[in-house]
Amino acid sequence: MFTVTVETNFTASHQLTFPDGSKEPIHRHNWLVIADVSRYTLEKMELVIDFHRLKSLLDGIVAELVDTAMEKNDYFRQNGSSAEMLARYIYEKLQPQLPVEVRLEAVKVAEQPGCWAKFTK
Repeated sequence: MFTVTVETNFTASHQLTFPDGSKEPIHRHNWLVIADVSRYTLEKMELVIDFHRLKSLLDGIVAELVDTAMEKNDYFRQNGSSAEMLARYIYEKLQPQLPVEVRLEAVKVAEQPGCWAKFTK
């Protein structure tokens, strides 16, 4: 199996709600997002997928979140705006945009250096 990885980053704020209903202060992160995709056999140009195409798809997904409070997005209002939920959100948006032969292995999100969340199916 062949795997390729692209990454992008964006700045957005979020505010987690604790189980007791209280909220942490709203704060910003420079989020780092990594997407891993794979394929058993390469396509005609001997690629899993063109890096630029995959990066463009990923950038298109995060573009709607750039410089926003993530809780303004319906998805994060309903599910919370943790790094874990951001990874799932991006995964669910990216997967249907990929060619059928390309498998989305994982989306990883870091809200700060050394602090990663990963979503896979």
